[in-house]
Amino acid sequence: MEKIKCICVMRDLFQALSELESQLVEKYGISLNEAMVLCSVGEDKVAASGIVERTGLTASHASKVIGSVEKKGYLLRHLGEKDKRQMYFTLTDEARRCLDAVKSRGVDIPEALQPLFMGKEQSA
Repeated sequence: MEKIKCICVMRDLFQALSELESQLVEKYGISLNEAMVLCSVGEDKVAASGIVERTGLTASHASKVIGSVEKKGYLLRHLGEKDKRQMYFTLTDEARRCLDAVKSRGVDIPEALQPLFMGKEQSA
């Protein structure tokens, strides 16, 4: 693929992700990164480093997003049992309700992203 076309495809993907995020904010009050953090924690007790691994966010960006969802009352912080410097996170009941709403009502997948979801509904 020629380089300029690659950049144009990336622009289209970025616009589609921005549209998806706008829907999440409008319908559920959470950004795409916040939703990814909540999904990455799920029913687990996850260290901050685990959130970084599961989301692909940089450590500093993950820290900001974790702080944001904590302020919204969606994450609980726990000290590590063996290493008190280690922080672990779990979802609050409010976060579970938010994720359940996203799962049940969903969002409209922008056209540019639809090929990525082909066949995923059956396996999810």
